[in-house]
Amino acid sequence: MQSRTPQGAEPGPIRAETDSRLSAALASVVAGARRRAVRDGDRQIDTAHLLHSLLETDPEVRAAFGQGARVVRLLGYLVQRSIGYGLQWRGTVEDSGAVPMVRQGPSAPVKETGWSPSASAAMEAAVERAERRGAPRALGVDLLVALVADPECRAVEVLGRSGADPQAILRRIEGDPFTGTSADVSTDPYAETSAD
Repeated sequence: MQSRTPQGAEPGPIRAETDSRLSAALASVVAGARRRAVRDGDRQIDTAHLLHSLLETDPEVRAAFGQGARVVRLLGYLVQRSIGYGLQWRGTVEDSGAVPMVRQGPSAPVKETGWSPSASAAMEAAVERAERRGAPRALGVDLLVALVADPECRAVEVLGRSGADPQAILRRIEGDPFTGTSADVSTDPYAETSAD
């Protein structure tokens, strides 16, 4: 998937009130995503960075994927980001159209790793989901739901490459009793069977 936003677009913001509504565990996920973006030399924290950090640190998020083999495969794709398929993203801004973009000149220096518009929108959606649940702080699973709900984001592209079905993940999180059974109409090739 190619970014629809030209190189040099300004990083999307994450509002201070959003940051203050994250659980300690989710704040740790965000810190891990930021470190990964800096280490990979990326201009922004994007949804793939967030997914990677979620999978590494949050057991509830890993459980949403079902089988451990699926998580290992997904982490394998995410690790390859800086040496494999993710190179197509280098120097581009992830923008699925979730929020409007502000543009700056292509030669303007980036002093700090910011947020892609898609990642910023996902963080806000995670906080909104927590509010709908009546929770004071967003959890990792709230962010996972926000990520898989954006079909154009990099996290969903990674899920697709690994063979995971975002809709099956959502159904598992929402407690659909048929997820992973023979009654599940999922196209997920790694879907669990009722014998698991």
